[in-house]
This record gives sequence, C-alpha cells and structure tokens, in this order.
Amino acid sequence: MKKNLLKISFVFIAAVLMQFSSQAQFVVKVRPNAPVVVRARPVAPSPRHVWIDGEWVWRGNQYVYTEGRWMLPAYRGARWIRGHWKQNPRRGGWYWVPGHWRRR
Repeated sequence: MKKNLLKISFVFIAAVLMQFSSQAQFVVKVRPNAPVVVRARPVAPSPRHVWIDGEWVWRGNQYVYTEGRWMLPAYRGARWIRGHWKQNPRRGGWYWVPGHWRRR
C-alpha cells in the first residue's frame, strides 16, 4: 500500500513539475528579428509532411533561431499553429510562444 501511494505521489509531483517547466517564459527586452533566409525550401519527403517555419528556442541565456523543417502531423487532422512573439507588459519584454499542433 505504501509503495503504491509513493508511486502515485511521485507521478503527481513529476506531472506538476513538467507542467510548470513547459510554461516557462524567458522574457527579453527587445525581441530579435528572424534572420533572412534566401534559399529554396527543400522538397517535401512525402505529401503528408507539413512545412514548419523557423522558430526561436531558449538556449543558454538567449533565444536562438532554428531553421524551418518538414514534419509529419502529430495526429490525423492536425494543423500547425505558427510560433509567435508575445509581449509581457508586467515584465516589460517579449517571450516566444512555440508553434504547436491543434486539432481541426
């Protein structure tokens, strides 16, 4: 009984920590501009693949731009919602909202 309670407690705490860490906002005073990429988009690996535009990722102590890529939808009927910058007036800066899949 104690082992089961301990396992359930551990899973609950891990889920709560993952929720908070996935919503972390790294705020910058000035949002960076995406680099200009002057090259053709590579050919899609299959008709099902969707082009995902480049995004910003927090690495170290700054946002780093990652180039676009082809991806398969996460599940049937999903559509890609592009990432975007959002202003955080309370903290006086900007943070990146990552792109994600959404059900249609």
